[in-house]
Amino acid sequence: MTTLTLARAQAIITGALAEARSRGAMPLAIVVLDAGAHPVALAREDGATFFRHRIATAKATGALGMGADTRVLGQRAANNAAFFQAVAVTLDGEIAYSPGGVLVRDAAGLVIGAVGVSGDTGDCDEDCARAGLRAAGLEITP
Repeated sequence: MTTLTLARAQAIITGALAEARSRGAMPLAIVVLDAGAHPVALAREDGATFFRHRIATAKATGALGMGADTRVLGQRAANNAAFFQAVAVTLDGEIAYSPGGVLVRDAAGLVIGAVGVSGDTGDCDEDCARAGLRAAGLEITP
């Protein structure tokens, strides 16, 4: 199993920020967590609002805790609102179902962490997260 090193986490952040700047995205916060949901690296661009790092963390933690990218969780929540509301209450609200939380997998497909991005639209946040994974040479979930 590949571990999520600081160097790899920083490469994810660098790649995500490069994608954001190429798109003219709003200022982002990006967090990279290991498989145990421990922070490995975090960046908050100048101008990113002060809640952004917490939202990014909620996206990454939610993806890890539920075993799916937050885009998928949002789709599931739309069809099972009572359950996903109970999940949010159980976690004291520290989960976000908006796109931008993406699982990080090694070459064997094992989850080794998650990246959370917040600051622009969910679609842009997710695209930046995936660009960061590609830049770090990591597997991307479908």
